[in-house]
Amino acid sequence: MRSINKLFIILIAVYLLLAAGVNVFMIKNIGSHQGLYRVEAKRLCDDIAETGSYDLSEYPRIMGVYTEEDGDIFDSDEHYLIYEINGRLYRIEYYVEKESRTILIVDVILALMAVMLIVIFIYIKLHIIKPFVRLNEVPRELAKGNLAVEIPEEKSRYFGKFTWGVNMLREKIESDRRRELSLRRDKKLLLLSLSHDIKTPLSAIKLNAKALARGLYKDEDKRREAAESINARADEIESFVSQITKASSEDFMEFEVKQGEAFLGDIVSRIHDKYAMQLAVTGTSFEIGKYSECLLSCDPDRLVECLQNLMENAIKYGDGVCIGMSFDSMDGCELITVYNTGCSLEEKELPHIFESFHRGSNSEKAQGSGLGLFICRKLMTLMGGEAYAEIDGDRFLLTLVVRLA
Repeated sequence: MRSINKLFIILIAVYLLLAAGVNVFMIKNIGSHQGLYRVEAKRLCDDIAETGSYDLSEYPRIMGVYTEEDGDIFDSDEHYLIYEINGRLYRIEYYVEKESRTILIVDVILALMAVMLIVIFIYIKLHIIKPFVRLNEVPRELAKGNLAVEIPEEKSRYFGKFTWGVNMLREKIESDRRRELSLRRDKKLLLLSLSHDIKTPLSAIKLNAKALARGLYKDEDKRREAAESINARADEIESFVSQITKASSEDFMEFEVKQGEAFLGDIVSRIHDKYAMQLAVTGTSFEIGKYSECLLSCDPDRLVECLQNLMENAIKYGDGVCIGMSFDSMDGCELITVYNTGCSLEEKELPHIFESFHRGSNSEKAQGSGLGLFICRKLMTLMGGEAYAEIDGDRFLLTLVVRLA
């Protein structure tokens, strides 16, 4: 806060210096213009000498012209000059600008501006700077894992929503942490339980296998019974392994979808605004095909998230020549396709690209977690839609199927 106060003091000081400079300039400027009445008086005399008449509207600083016929030529309360023109004396009265009044008006205006600046500075300090300083430590504490950090309530119109959003983020992180710990505990208990359960059929398999190996069963029926027992126990182990695999590969992320409605044009505009400039900088052609405006049944934010995942994949795995979006309608659904040139994925990998943690053979030089398309399909399923991929020559196409409202 001290640095902010110093900055405000410096700005006020600079303003006062500028105000003083304006005053000095005005004093000099007004003084330099005061002699203009002499120029106008001289021109007026020349007109009278040449034509014997004059037009005061051409001389804004001249108030009046008087001769001896008008009374005492030297008797006047105004500023005047005496000129002899063609043997007659003329009193030329002129207007003198009131310097002090003009400067006073300017100073009043400057003072009002100074007061306004101070009020604005105080408002910024109380309603923007102070709330920001109070929230300054919150992101750092959250990053360190301190989810019990106190988030001060702010009624400020500038930071009220921000505080609310940070608090939601903290609650979401805390909820995810609890869920992660719960999943870890449940999986650990499951693995311990299954490991214990596996030991029983495994022991039976080992006993029967040893008996067969040593020829303890002379009777063919006994040998067949031992072999069947081994097979049955193997089936049990296979069942346990399937449970372990299912527990290991089950969904580890929660997805929340708020189903609503959105116009296709709004969704496309959001994608265009986010990527058009970025792709233009890299020299990638960004094509958006023609589409008919329609109302989609979806979570707008989640649909945009899915399209962003597809765009990021196109940028990451394409050749940078062309990325585009195309549209089609079919059976009460809108098909939104994101495509890119330079496809290097093999056709046989298409069935697996939507699996969690799966990364294609073309992902060696690109960083990623293998979750983008998995999340995309999961969200589309929750919104009542679908996602699929196909390869068309050197183009890779990812299509989202969105139901129409």
